[in-house]
Order: sequence, then structure tokens, then C-alpha cells
Amino acid sequence: MLTFEYFLQQLVTGLANGMLITLVAIGYTLVYGIVEMINFAHGDVFMLGAFSSVTTLQALGAQAVKRVANKDQPPIPETYLWLVIALITSMVFCATLNVLIERLAYRRLRRGSRMAPLISAIGVSFILQNFGIYWKGVSPVNFPRYIPQIDLVKAFGIDSFVRVTTKDVFVFVVTVPLVIALTLFIQRTKLGKAMRATAQDRDAAQLMGIDINRTIALTFLLGGALAGAAGLVSGLYNNTAGFQMGFSYGLNSFTAAVLGGIGNLNGAMLGGVFIGILAAMSDGYLDARWTPVVIFGTLNLVLIIRPSGILGQDLAERA
Repeated sequence: MLTFEYFLQQLVTGLANGMLITLVAIGYTLVYGIVEMINFAHGDVFMLGAFSSVTTLQALGAQAVKRVANKDQPPIPETYLWLVIALITSMVFCATLNVLIERLAYRRLRRGSRMAPLISAIGVSFILQNFGIYWKGVSPVNFPRYIPQIDLVKAFGIDSFVRVTTKDVFVFVVTVPLVIALTLFIQRTKLGKAMRATAQDRDAAQLMGIDINRTIALTFLLGGALAGAAGLVSGLYNNTAGFQMGFSYGLNSFTAAVLGGIGNLNGAMLGGVFIGILAAMSDGYLDARWTPVVIFGTLNLVLIIRPSGILGQDLAERA
């Protein structure tokens, strides 16, 4: 029986998945806001972030994995130190990878037709997918169970019909500070002002002494770092990662960026949370097979009413 309690449970799941989608969607919207380019390889950067983080965790904590699997409390200092190391490693790896992609595949095409970088991005996406297959194979990879799935509501002695687990909280603990830090960086730092100026008028920004190439590289670096963080969080939340996850998450994240208003940071956040909740409700009340239809049908309806997205305001105007 579908009850109000069931609705709240789907809402919790949707919010957690929505925060993951938001981290990836921000990468799409940053690049489009600065370069006016859709980086279709971004989802695969996220996938490689998951692979790099699982490789790090497997190397660091085999014994801790056994203790968590046996439901014994692992030593907090070493376990969470390894999580921090894996997070930093994944963010650095994906940030570096994204900067290299911009430098080698996109920079020389920047002044050409808009189709050239788009085709290049699709080619880079195929390259990264095959690299992922070479790295971890075609079968899904099981993530170490570092985060025990404990119902925190019951753990505090509260009799509730909503189940909020440690995994749900973990998603918010990692993603929310990263989103806030990025927002403050763009709004209050000189480099953030340079990014906004470049988004508004690239030629005028260059005349004012802004290093355009460095600013664009910084944009790719930030987007890649968030994708790397999302790869770790997604793997620990779902306990699995595969080479095709970049396509599914990338498609949902790009849809979220367009829905909220691509080029708009707040729009990416709004769109990510909205898509996460919409997908959870569709999975729960309809069927997972209908979820893509619901998501893209909703996107079409929104774009018919507001072609520029819900917020429809680009990064440059967000001063």
C-alpha cells in the first residue's frame, strides 16, 4: 500500500540522489557558462573518479572492509582517514584529467565552429569509456562497504516510519560543503570574478588583463574535482561502479543543468535535486522503466514554457 510514509521515504532517497546529480551537473553548467560548450565527456570523468576512489580504498583498507562487513565498529581514525585520502585522490585525479582534456582536445578548437568541440567531446567520451573498461573491465566493480547502512532514526531511539541511514547522511555531509565552497569561491574570490567576467565577455575580459586560458582551465579543474567527489560518494552510496555509469549519471546531470538553466550555478543545484526527487518518485510509484520518459517529458514541458530553463540566468549575471 502506497502511504504518506512511503512518499517520505522516496523523498529521502530522491534528495540523496539529487545531491549526487548536482555535483556532476555543476561541471556541465560551469563549462557551458564559461566556454558555451557542452562537455559530453564529463560523465565519463565522473566514472573514472569512481574507479580511482575504489582503487584507493581497496589499496588502503582491506582489513577495515572485513570489520565493517562483519558489522564490527572499525577504528574511526584510520577508516575515516582513508575516506578523506580517497576523496582527495579522486578529486585531484579527475581535476587533472579534466584540465588535460581541455588542453589537448578542446583548446585549439575554441575559435572554430561550435560543432568541432562537440564532436571532440564525444570522441573523448569514447576514449574515457574504453580506458575505464581497460582499468576495471566490463563487469560492475563492488565498492568496499566503508559506510555501514545504519538507520539513524532508530539508533537514536526514535520510533519513526522514515528510514534515514548513515549513507544518506554521508551524501549530504560531503556534497553540501563542496557546493557551498564552490559558490563562495565564485562569488567572493578574484579568480571567481575572473570566471564571471570571462563568461560575460571573453574578449573584454582578456583586454582587462584576465588570462583566459588559465580561467577556462580553472573552470575545468573545478568541474573535474566535483565529478571526482561525486564518483566516490556514488560508489559508497550504491556499493558499485561500472564503466556505463558515466552515461546514465551524465545524462541525468546534463538534463538537470538544462532544466535549471544551463550556465547557472543555482540552476544546476535546483535541477539536480528536482531530477533526483522526480526519478525516485517515478521508480516508486510507476516503474523504473518509465523513469527516463518521466524525466525527459518533464524537461520538454519546462522548456516549452521557459526555453532557458527554470532560472534561465547565466553564470555571468550571477554577480
